Amino acid sequence: MPTRAIPTGGMSSLSISNISKRFGCQQVLNDLSLEIATGEFFFLLGPSGCGKSTLLRIIAGLETPDSGSIAVDGRDIGATPPQKRGIGMVFQQYALWPHMTVEENIRFGLKAQGLPKPLQDERLRESLDLVRMSDFRNRYPHEISGGQQQRIAVARALALQPRVLLLDEPLSNLDARLRDGIRNELRELHGQLGITIIYVTHDQDDALALATRMALLDAGRIVQQGTPEELYRRPTCTFSATFLGDANVLPVVVGASAGTRGAFLAAEPSLRLPAVVEARADGPASLCVRPEHVRIARHQHESSPLAARVASVTFHGSYESYELVLAGDTRLRSRALAPSARGELTGGDRVFVGWDPGSAGLMDS
Repeated sequence: MPTRAIPTGGMSSLSISNISKRFGCQQVLNDLSLEIATGEFFFLLGPSGCGKSTLLRIIAGLETPDSGSIAVDGRDIGATPPQKRGIGMVFQQYALWPHMTVEENIRFGLKAQGLPKPLQDERLRESLDLVRMSDFRNRYPHEISGGQQQRIAVARALALQPRVLLLDEPLSNLDARLRDGIRNELRELHGQLGITIIYVTHDQDDALALATRMALLDAGRIVQQGTPEELYRRPTCTFSATFLGDANVLPVVVGASAGTRGAFLAAEPSLRLPAVVEARADGPASLCVRPEHVRIARHQHESSPLAARVASVTFHGSYESYELVLAGDTRLRSRALAPSARGELTGGDRVFVGWDPGSAGLMDS
């Protein structure tokens, strides 16, 4: 990316208060509240149908909430028309006019703002430079690739100098290799402009790679919010644990057995699992252990105390995954770089497993 950035209209904070929205008999958003700070790269993450795109359209002014309010820098924008909100939006399908060239697509919004032609020319040049598409200004959308169309959609939004930029699944139509490249460009773009960006996706890789903070949505509600590290390392419920990354979720009971307090496997109450339980009340719970934290050893020792059987080994190129069976037929997954220092393991091998207690998190059942 060029070091010189297009000027913007500044940066803004966003306050979403008690937003609800229903389509027919379906409750899409349910009393949702959220604070997004100035200059954040904030992600709305969740499965299809969870309400994240509807929330984005409400912020943009393309949908009207049934209740609640949206404020930018403390000013309610509920009655402000979309074109006057200072909010830019990049749609999932990019929404480029097929009969217009790249230049005409970008200039369209600038004309609608009533800007004089010299200022239009300046904004056009700077936005195309920013996304490295200056050489394509006279082409039509069907004459450029999907990744290039995505860049033009971003340039069109930035040319309007928005205070907040909304991105609705902008990488969903791109192949994996191209996604990685565009993802890096978006990171650089945010670093250059410092603009407040709200990004909607169901793709956890996009969120983990780019977000300064994120909110995980399910059925129109916020399940958990925080930094990517907080959500990944300390999920508060099974939905968070399994949606964001791969996770082993083991039913346990917190309590005392044979004079020792700990987390005991629900399917085998005599089997104590590595976990920190000091701040946890007694009773049923779930233990989240990421596969990369599960150690496998040929012989039992303090760091690998649990007997297990290898059910399967799968080679993935850069890493190997293992499915293991603990007592009570409890399944556990492990992952390690390949070739593995564990030696050759095959289905049926008897091994011992464990993990650092601090790398596992207790959640409500």
